[in-house]
Amino acid sequence: MWIVAAAAVVFLIIGGTVKAVGFLLWVAPFLLIVAVLLFFLSRSGGRRIP
Repeated sequence: MWIVAAAAVVFLIIGGTVKAVGFLLWVAPFLLIVAVLLFFLSRSGGRRIP
């Protein structure tokens, strides 16, 4: 019975981690795009090209 309980806790932790990683895999590309856009906007904001 203790083995089953320990396995359930381990599977619960692994399942939560997998869901968190899956969520981050969906969020990370959007954050990367925003970061790149902000980087280019901040670099071009200082210089005005006539």
